[in-house]
Amino acid sequence: MSESRLIPVNYTLRQDQVILRPLYPEDLDVLYSAASDPLIWVQHPNPDRYRREVFEVFFEGAIASQGAFLILDASNGEVIGSSRFYDHNPEAREVKIGYTFFARRCWGQGFNTIAKQLMTEHAFQWVDRIIFQIGAGNLRSQIAIGRIGAHKIGEEDVAYFGELPKRNFIYALDRKM
Repeated sequence: MSESRLIPVNYTLRQDQVILRPLYPEDLDVLYSAASDPLIWVQHPNPDRYRREVFEVFFEGAIASQGAFLILDASNGEVIGSSRFYDHNPEAREVKIGYTFFARRCWGQGFNTIAKQLMTEHAFQWVDRIIFQIGAGNLRSQIAIGRIGAHKIGEEDVAYFGELPKRNFIYALDRKM
């Protein structure tokens, strides 16, 4: 998976409940603190991301993508997760959004939906289609992505940054013209 490069993430996206700001190398420890709960990763393609050495590869990919956000709870500034743009294809006018996770305390609270809405609104300034690659066993993410109007368009094996290929469901969200 290649870098996002052309979708700018050099500023903060915000809403009443969620703040997304660019992810920096010095965020490793605070993000790992939010990610170290094994239950977060049970349905993700790599359920071992709670382990520090595995998470460091995940984090390295986030920094290399040049499209990653640190997600904060706007009410208290607490780090609650991360997401990123990647594989921007200017010719096809599409980008992928993924590698998203949230601390368990955020599940079912609307944080994911709001973060995805902020990211999609931002991306639709440059693209007409957003693709989401979601692990075949990640039911929570499949439900969440449906809430923002994405629809399943296929399945494929995806090799995430530094990881072996895993079966993913592919969803698309098209910009309303």
